[in-house]
Order: sequence, then structure tokens, then C-alpha cells
Amino acid sequence: MNIKEIAVLAGVSSATVSRYLNKGYLSEEKREKIARVIEETGYIPSSQAQMLRTKKTKLVGVILPKISSETISQIVDGISFSLAEEGYHMLLANTNNVSHMETEYLKIFNKNMVDGIILISTTFEKEKRKLIDQAEIPIVIVGQKYPGKCCIYHNDREAAREMTLLLLDSGREKIGYLGTPDWDKAAGKERRAGFLSACSEKNIPIEDIPMEECSFTMESGYEQMEKLLKKKPDLDAVFCATGTIAVGAMEYTRAAGIKIPQQLAFTAIGDNKIARVVTPKLTTAHYYYRISGLEAGKRILDLIRGEKECVKEMRLGYDVIHRESV
Repeated sequence: MNIKEIAVLAGVSSATVSRYLNKGYLSEEKREKIARVIEETGYIPSSQAQMLRTKKTKLVGVILPKISSETISQIVDGISFSLAEEGYHMLLANTNNVSHMETEYLKIFNKNMVDGIILISTTFEKEKRKLIDQAEIPIVIVGQKYPGKCCIYHNDREAAREMTLLLLDSGREKIGYLGTPDWDKAAGKERRAGFLSACSEKNIPIEDIPMEECSFTMESGYEQMEKLLKKKPDLDAVFCATGTIAVGAMEYTRAAGIKIPQQLAFTAIGDNKIARVVTPKLTTAHYYYRISGLEAGKRILDLIRGEKECVKEMRLGYDVIHRESV
């Protein structure tokens, strides 16, 4: 079965069938005739033939750091929804938080395998920047600010500042910090800067603040919370860079017989599912991760179509979710 045979059965021209398959304008009558024949015959258009005609693969490469992350799954869900509405599909590349794998996937996708790339990145080393800047296909960055490229990111510094002030304004004075490495500019560097800014506003000397660096796991939050309390046993507040770290830290705190929030209060960024069910429930800054994915999908399609009015930079807001940990 081919386009000519479909055209004969539907009583239209081959060009009309081609327009239908490429979502061009058609009268409702002709559209219904062609759809009926395709349904009855089970015809599936050749993707290779479509690619030769349109020079488009209808594929977008999505490079992500950790496919098992709840945050990443929300972003990918948003991307998938936007792309599907336009008949596009995703090729997912999971780097497992290995930075050089992002570089490798950028090289692979740049070889005309996809029409565009959405990069959910954590770092921008020299080689990676060169690949991004010299890419021959459109690229959208999610989660980080990147000069000259279309990017969608969150206000990490201000969110961390507000969540820290929430602790300090509740009467807490001896605060600690559980963060992530600075190579992750958003979750690490920016959130740490926001935390320190709030402490400075309240005249808390940096040298009086115990701080520990965590990986992005509950186990790490548990382990580093033990170190934090050894440094300063009379802590009465802790800001955590992520909700996952906070849940691990709270688990250690309970195991140590310290009452939350009576003796030790917690805030974090990232309103994940476990933050809503842990006891006591965690006070967090809620980010709109799915919306960032929806917007990324829309932006990459705009760029693929060659639209010049694509918004270069979009910084999303957040909501403070007050719960029982403060």
C-alpha cells in the first residue's frame, strides 16, 4: 500500500494525501475520506520517505542527568506532551550524572540524527560550551541559565534565600546547611549563595555556620546530617538544597532522638512526593518542573520551525509550601 493507492481509494489526488500526511490544509470532507481509507487499510507512512521529503526526522534528542529522578521525570513528561502535539518524538539520553556523557550525546545528536536538542544540564565545561555554541541544530537548555541560547530555569538563589529566612524569622538562630557540589550551578552554587545571603541579612557570621556537601540521595542526607550535628550539636535549623537530602537528614534527626520541629526545623527546595508524606511533612519551595518541560518542548519546536521571535530566556517562579517541619 502506498500514497497513490490510498489516493485512488479515497477519490483524491496523491498530492492531497501527501498534504494530509504532512498536516497541511484540507477540507474536512477530504480529510475524513483519507482518514477512513487509512484506518481501513492499516496504512503506515514511511518515516524514511517523509524524512527525505521534509528534511526532518521528527525527533528531538533529550539529554538528561538521571532518568530515575522524580524531578527529571516531571520535566520529561512536559517535554513529551508538547512534542506529541506536533507529531514529534523523543530520543532520551541518560547520562547518570556523568558530565562527559553529556558531551558525548551532544556530539551524537549533532550528527543530523535529530531536528533539535533539549539539554537538561548540570555543568558547562569548555568542550561542552563549544559544542553548544557551534551546534548546527537548535538547542534549548533546561534548568540552567546559558547566554545566547534559549534557556528555561528556576530562581534558585531567591528560593534558597526565602526558605532560609523562613527558618531564621521563626526564631531560629543556630542554622546549618546541607548542599550539593558547586559544579551543579543551580542546585549547588546558586542555592548556596541564596542561603548565605539570608544569613548575612541576619548578621550570622559564615564561620559560625556548619555546612556539608551531599550527593543527590537520601542516604547522603542521612550521613551528612550526622556530621553536621557533630560540628554543632545545638543546631536548631537546617536548610537543605534538595527535598531528597532533607528527608534523609530528617530521618537521622529522628533516629538521634531530636524532635522536629520543636528542637530542629527543616526547609528545602523541591516539593517531591516523599516530602509530602514524610513525618513531619517537609516545608519546601515548590518548583514547576513539568511547566519547564512543556515550555522547553514549545521552544525547541519554535526553533525547528525557524521562528525568530522565540523567547531566549525564561525564569520560572516558585511557591513556598508551609508544612510541619518548621
